[in-house]
Amino acid sequence: MEDQAHRTGPTAGPHQEQRWAELADLVLIISREIQFRRYTDERAVHLSQSEGMVMRYLKSDPAATPSRIATATGLQRTNLSTILRGLEEKGFIERHAHSDDGRGVTVHCTERGRDNTVLVRQEWAATVSDAADHDTEHLDAALALLGAVETGLARARPRNRATRPATGT
Repeated sequence: MEDQAHRTGPTAGPHQEQRWAELADLVLIISREIQFRRYTDERAVHLSQSEGMVMRYLKSDPAATPSRIATATGLQRTNLSTILRGLEEKGFIERHAHSDDGRGVTVHCTERGRDNTVLVRQEWAATVSDAADHDTEHLDAALALLGAVETGLARARPRNRATRPATGT
């Protein structure tokens, strides 16, 4: 049986809405803090948020078509083309023809791209762990909640590509 004390929905009061807004604020602030830090390992290459989204997606779909990447990340195909070109120039991805006529392509992460992902994730882990004073008491619960939020947001993403992302206030 589901624990109703931990569920929210249309009947959630203003206090709960305020707590969810605080969570959203914190996620955005933490994301910016992580994004703006410089890496301590000089081999780690800083990527834009969009480039990072593509590289994270390629971890789960190592031979992805641009269409699948665009759908999964919410990026517009025209923007994705520019992002893929930049990642190719950095040596992080390769595009391989996968059809007889050469028009269809799949995107693959290179060893350099995989190595950078490992380095960057190590940097993030150290940064976030240090910031939390290495307290892991609620880490599993935080990961579960944030994973559920990410899944729910991706599932509810507007299908209209003209929709612009919300900006902070």
